Amino acid sequence: MDHEIERPLTEFFKNSSIALALARADSDNHLVLVNEQFTQLTGYENADVVGKNCRLLQTSPRGLHAENTEAKAKIHSFLKPDGPATVRTPIVNFRKDEQAFVNLLFMSKLTGAAGKISYIFASQFDVSRTHPDLLQAYDVALGDALSRLKPLLHGHNVLIEGTLATIANSTTTIAQAKLTLAELETNSPY
Repeated sequence: MDHEIERPLTEFFKNSSIALALARADSDNHLVLVNEQFTQLTGYENADVVGKNCRLLQTSPRGLHAENTEAKAKIHSFLKPDGPATVRTPIVNFRKDEQAFVNLLFMSKLTGAAGKISYIFASQFDVSRTHPDLLQAYDVALGDALSRLKPLLHGHNVLIEGTLATIANSTTTIAQAKLTLAELETNSPY
């Protein structure tokens, strides 16, 4: 990580109440930092994931995976240099203990002073086992995190692109996540 923003981002991640991950915006977008909430959600420690692409969450340690066709298409579009500034999509992920969950993934590009995308900022939230009020609380916490991150990065010539997209109907999002997870569990070879 660039020395000039390492400490502020590390402190920001450490003090955040929501799951966060930071990846380099390079050919493989390898992770450079995750926080304790990420570890609590996924079971993966920093040492398990730093230097690897977060797509490792899309396959369980025993090889089970979900298609995630729509989510993958949105993520691939986002990762293009001319793609959208942010993406928010549900995606089936797997914890280190093999348990599947539907992750409401939010990603935003962090751009340096020269206009080059330096990092991908991400937040994760398990919508498969939650209630609308918890999702709304997460949305508020994510919005607060983005608000606090913007001025922190600005002093280091890095900008976060875009803003948090609001979920129009959190009940529908949660219901769809639960259906997706139930279908995955029904069709699981394990």
